[in-house]
Amino acid sequence: MIKRTYNVLFLSTQNTARSIMAEAMLNAVSGGRFQAFSAGTQPAGKLNLFAVEQIRALDDTLAGLRSKSLEEFSAPGSPEMDFLITVSDMASGEACPNWPGQPATAHWNFRDPAAAQGSMEEIRQEFFTVCREIKTRLEIFRNLPEEALDKMALQRKIARIAGVQL
Repeated sequence: MIKRTYNVLFLSTQNTARSIMAEAMLNAVSGGRFQAFSAGTQPAGKLNLFAVEQIRALDDTLAGLRSKSLEEFSAPGSPEMDFLITVSDMASGEACPNWPGQPATAHWNFRDPAAAQGSMEEIRQEFFTVCREIKTRLEIFRNLPEEALDKMALQRKIARIAGVQL
């Protein structure tokens, strides 16, 4: 029984591969416990074809997947995030807006499969490897007990008290 749905934003630089794969995979396996989104600090505007291939290989849907800017998620009326996870070193070091709701943040560094060089098969293998690494972390994340997620939410609520005008 799902108590609530947690919003998760995966953030990378171009939002073409790692963050897109994480969004698709978490939405496919979360059973409604999580709603995943992805964005880029400098979105490329298109998906990497090798990332698309990996998503399709996992029978995950491509519906709604597109390269997006993080501004879409910091604008008024956008979903309030519970978790913000950067998946590239560049994105973790870039300036980000103040997020409504003060989401819990984490950095999960994955090497950039789009930077892989070699034959088509070697590049495809690199995407496969990174996709499996993302999937492993997502399995751990989605299996966190509800109490752990509620504790993180409580920490955010306590942090908001610091902003109360006295």
